[in-house]
Amino acid sequence: METWDSETLLAELISFDTTSRLSNLELIDFVRDYLARHGVDCRLMEDRSHAKATLFASIGPAGRPGFLLAGHTDVVPVDGQKWTTDPFRLDRRDGRLYGRGSADMKGFIASVLAAVPRFVRQPLHTPIHLAFTCDEEIGCIGLRELLEDSGSLPVTAAMGIVGEPTSMRLVGEHKGKVAFRVQVRGQEGHSSNPAAGVNAVEYAAELIAFIHRFNQQKQSAGPFDPQYETPYTTLHVGSVRGGTVLNVVPAECVFEFEIRYLPEDPAQPIVERIRRFASDEIEPAMKKVNPSCGIVFHEKFAYPGLSIAPDAEVVSLVSSLLDSHAAPGKIAFGTEAGLYQQRCGIPMVVCGPGDIANAHQPDEYIDTGQLAACDLFLGRLAGALSR
Repeated sequence: METWDSETLLAELISFDTTSRLSNLELIDFVRDYLARHGVDCRLMEDRSHAKATLFASIGPAGRPGFLLAGHTDVVPVDGQKWTTDPFRLDRRDGRLYGRGSADMKGFIASVLAAVPRFVRQPLHTPIHLAFTCDEEIGCIGLRELLEDSGSLPVTAAMGIVGEPTSMRLVGEHKGKVAFRVQVRGQEGHSSNPAAGVNAVEYAAELIAFIHRFNQQKQSAGPFDPQYETPYTTLHVGSVRGGTVLNVVPAECVFEFEIRYLPEDPAQPIVERIRRFASDEIEPAMKKVNPSCGIVFHEKFAYPGLSIAPDAEVVSLVSSLLDSHAAPGKIAFGTEAGLYQQRCGIPMVVCGPGDIANAHQPDEYIDTGQLAACDLFLGRLAGALSR
């Protein structure tokens, strides 16, 4: 049987344009067929649109909790980026492998697939589960909706890894995130008599200013965790759209904001304070002119933070298989690990090849040494789960 190395598999995976707005089914079919050639059955679970799917597979003895190797198949767009290579064709130069998703995170998936023949040959006493999801890049939506619709995973895991790019450093904690779309509904009128209308843009600006002041409060008062590059919870307004022409009082304004929060500083109390400011301080003046005016919050997505105890079994096992035995680190970007931990009860860490600084960038790349380090780690994992 033909055996493919991780670089060859990465070239195949990059060739599928799995930007989140597109389907990932061609890639999923490729992975399914690859696994089938090695005698591994898998289960495909379609998303709500039926245009995408998440793949689960198990290798080793049935009926026992296994070790989960998890990653996402979608990538961010290349629109407007100046690439010097074709982003969907692997280009190798000077020990680097260029292509969209090479670091985030098809490199990890390629390394896992390259290890499948070894997993199959090993006399595993603990099964190895694979989980390759969709729509992670737009807020971990694929896994979250799958869990909402099915209630549980089709595999039972005792612990696992999300292979996001950490340069093969062990990570045990990251921030959570919640994002909202806020619709401010006013009343249109002629700008020569603004008091007869309800200016949605101006009232939206009041709420945006409150969110900005809240962020400043977090920046000055904390709580703080110095192990993060940005050591406090952050609030950020990313887009604003409102109004038509200058001489018309705008009837609508829409803006979006996010909260990236430390695990010990949950988002819900922050969201409630923002909602109360809107309902108690802003809406009364709007409704005095027209009771139908107001502010509506729409949650776009949310994923929890990750926090694993330093003495957890998964930390000990993964650390023992890495060349570095440094204490678990912390990262600012989010992953699916918090969902696996909080929704499924699976202790997870984050550890994978590549540098997050290269992700989402033009000419995204992964060093060949990073792939080799992940290959070595997965080989050691197979040995540990066979002893």
